[in-house]
Amino acid sequence: MIELYAAGTSNGMRARIALEECGLPYKLNFIDLTKGEHKTPQFLAMNPNGQIPVIVDSDGPGGKPVTLSQSSAILLYCAEKSGKFLPRDAGARPAMLQALMSASTDITPLFGAVNACMRAKEPHAPTTQMFKDRLREFFRVWDARLAKQKYAAGDELTVADLSLLAGYLRTKGALAELLEGFANLRRWGDEMSARPAVQRALKF
Repeated sequence: MIELYAAGTSNGMRARIALEECGLPYKLNFIDLTKGEHKTPQFLAMNPNGQIPVIVDSDGPGGKPVTLSQSSAILLYCAEKSGKFLPRDAGARPAMLQALMSASTDITPLFGAVNACMRAKEPHAPTTQMFKDRLREFFRVWDARLAKQKYAAGDELTVADLSLLAGYLRTKGALAELLEGFANLRRWGDEMSARPAVQRALKF
């Protein structure tokens, strides 16, 4: 059994989507960020950075326990443990890795930056708009890519799709205007969102 410590942020969603889609048995331990539960001594012992998500796998490689943070690392760990969502063809791996890194390191941090600017005590409109424009541009590129291929890294569903979905859904929920006009991205997002495992994962 894997213990998941998470909340409904983009990163928390990414980890839970991974566990659900990979079919790995786990228990969700909801971390209330508003109450500072990610800063308790117990949580910091698992991740000194005080950030969710974290998983604790009592049956890691060689039967040894593993504690792991960083949502993309958790995503890859789950994929490798289950043998799912990783291209078997070595020639397809580079495209998957590129798409995964873009989804994880471009989309999610920019969404966080926009939110931080909007919640600031003294919001700076030009900075907020700059981040919004940059985030929309990333989604424009994704929309163009998805016009030529079914999934994030090609014609095969991979971990890149699971990663991108978290950032896409958070943006759709909070800043839907940034996704307007992207029909290919919407087609992909609707298909991914309809997956039963994804629907289970989103119920925090």
